[in-house]
Amino acid sequence: MDIISDIKEMRVRSEKARNSGLSIAFVPTMGYLHEGHLSLLREGRERCDLLILSIFVNPTQFAPSEDLDRYPKDFQRDRDLAEKAGVDWIFCPKAEEVYPADFVTYVDVTGELTNVLEGASRPGHFRGVATVVTKLFNIIRPHIAVFGQKDFQQLAIIQRMVDDLNLDVEIVCKPIVRETDGLAMSSRNVYLSAKERQQSLAIFETLCNVSSVVRSGERSAQAILRLACGRLAKEKDLVIDYVKCCDPVSLHEVEKIDSDTVMLVAVKIGKTRLIDNHILCQEVQIQ
Repeated sequence: MDIISDIKEMRVRSEKARNSGLSIAFVPTMGYLHEGHLSLLREGRERCDLLILSIFVNPTQFAPSEDLDRYPKDFQRDRDLAEKAGVDWIFCPKAEEVYPADFVTYVDVTGELTNVLEGASRPGHFRGVATVVTKLFNIIRPHIAVFGQKDFQQLAIIQRMVDDLNLDVEIVCKPIVRETDGLAMSSRNVYLSAKERQQSLAIFETLCNVSSVVRSGERSAQAILRLACGRLAKEKDLVIDYVKCCDPVSLHEVEKIDSDTVMLVAVKIGKTRLIDNHILCQEVQIQ
């Protein structure tokens, strides 16, 4: 497994691989890998000849008040996990090379898709995400890129960006991977105290409860939202940012739940912000 930090070297290697007829799978991450990331790597490994992982904590998607400086990092651990997962190359560029001092060009997916949910709570976040993903796609030129469903809005935005800009890459989505207690896997879970983690399980319980009610025949989004918010509000240290029932493509809020409606949840507990989601007509499972 090779470690590549230079953008030009990465571009030359990828171009040579493509010209040799090799198919390239790419998994972009900010590191501190967990089983959710590893599931994406396994998918890429099965689909393509060459598997590339990027580890880059992208500064442009963090607001000044967010956790850029304390975002968890452990490169040696990531390297070991990546090698076991069959990664061929790790691309870990320096921030100053990705964003040189004279950098002025950003990719901004505009409209309701980016202004709601995470976009409303974290202004500028998706501009940073879209910019770095576009840069990584242009450097690596993968045939497929694998993302997780946990960042549901991010996935929808990246798919729209790929479609709108005619980028030559297939976006592959993998389901949320959960801890044995149901908490969606996230690098930020390490921030949680034991008490906070216990209270955070209300998110999983809420998704299970409302999904069961929907499968039993309830189709009123308003009724489902009341049920969800009522359960989450029982946890005194848990602050709801949003709970929404949305169309999975446009992310418009819906009044009537159908087979594709997704519930998206964001809460803050202590200094940690957690997000989760689920397609309401499906049973919630721990994978």
